[in-house]
Amino acid sequence: MVTMAERSEPFSHDETFNAIAAQVESQQSLPNDAGSFEDERSLDPEIDLVAPSSDVGAALEAILMVAEQPVEVGLLAQILEISTETVVSLCSYLADSYEDEGRGFTIARIAGGYRYQTVEAQSPYVERFILEGQMTRLSSAALETLAIVAYKQPISRAQISAIRGVNVDGVVRTLQQRGYINEVARDSGPGSAGLYGTTPSFLERLGLDNLEELPSLGEFVPESEIFETLELALRNSSEDDSGIAE
Repeated sequence: MVTMAERSEPFSHDETFNAIAAQVESQQSLPNDAGSFEDERSLDPEIDLVAPSSDVGAALEAILMVAEQPVEVGLLAQILEISTETVVSLCSYLADSYEDEGRGFTIARIAGGYRYQTVEAQSPYVERFILEGQMTRLSSAALETLAIVAYKQPISRAQISAIRGVNVDGVVRTLQQRGYINEVARDSGPGSAGLYGTTPSFLERLGLDNLEELPSLGEFVPESEIFETLELALRNSSEDDSGIAE
């Protein structure tokens, strides 16, 4: 049998599913180090943790449907009793199937795991639903502080204040209460100031798998010609103000 890795031409969806099913069929049981599941089965013989291969896709969908956080690949592999490679292939296959069917949701790899989320094309409707009547949106100060933490972490309150030019104690507390940032370390210098970093909830909100997926700051920095134009405009404006004062 030709495996997915050996074939050079792309598989159709039916061929992909058959290949995944064949992988599942070949994986009869959990690895030996999965002692917790064996212990659970021995304590209650009525518990049957072995899912039929034809139901693995449905079982994966059910798990992701009820999960509040992205589910790690290793955990899915243990529960479904298949390899991590098969989990990744199955999630990719399901995501492609949803796209072909024009669904409003997909399976995405976020914060090191998999979860269900809406597709980008439906974001205007989802945003309207979420923001309708919402009274607790983050302020501009909170968003600025969150951006600083995201790109400069780990960072102390004093360093954040130095960048923003204002006291940030209240904003930092708000971001902590929302679960977007947390104290991740202590500064080795005098005072052992707390150092802050972003949380998995931050990645979830932005739909990112890791911090490396944050957009480059260079994309938001104006080109040198724009800086020169702004500087010239400010200089001319200052000269005009001086002439009026005289």
